[in-house]
Amino acid sequence: MKNTNQEYNIKEDKIAAIGIGAMIVFIALILVAAVAAAVIIQTAEKLQQNAQSTGDDTTDEMSGKVQILNVFVDDPADSYVVYFRLAAGSDDTADVDILWQIFCEDPDGGGGGTAVTDRLAGNFRPGGADSIIPLSSEAGTATDTAEAGVSYRISLDANDGVDQDCSPSHLFNENIKASLYIHVVGGGSTYDILKVNDDSRGAVVV
Repeated sequence: MKNTNQEYNIKEDKIAAIGIGAMIVFIALILVAAVAAAVIIQTAEKLQQNAQSTGDDTTDEMSGKVQILNVFVDDPADSYVVYFRLAAGSDDTADVDILWQIFCEDPDGGGGGTAVTDRLAGNFRPGGADSIIPLSSEAGTATDTAEAGVSYRISLDANDGVDQDCSPSHLFNENIKASLYIHVVGGGSTYDILKVNDDSRGAVVV
């Protein structure tokens, strides 16, 4: 009878050890699953933030952009008139936040037949005065802010009167082209080629 009790107690001890081992494994699995879940959640949040940031940057670049409608000769020896509007979905943009650059070749700018590149730049508020004129303004009243859905015109001075000259007459006489860039601060950029086939005032620049 005594031996039977001892065998029974030994069996009970073995069952308890197996139960404790199973519990330890179960707890370990829970801890591993918790760590894995935390890593997955953190990774998902980081990916979501990166995707949102990229989407916001892309939206700003595509919407904050100037669309060139047409370009005409203004003063043959000096300037162009650019007709433009903001791209769909753009926020109102101040004239000082719209920047422009014109590059062209000067075949003899370096002297002795050496060609150089002339560069002119500025913003849409030259001389500190309002210069953006809505096409709907019969009086030609200038404004300091461009709004989406409204077409405007502005005159760009392409001759500094010293040594940088990309004026209509220069392009026409030298039979060269100029590159026009328009940038919106915090937005996108627009690029166009200026080719002058007729440097008379009002002629279309293609």
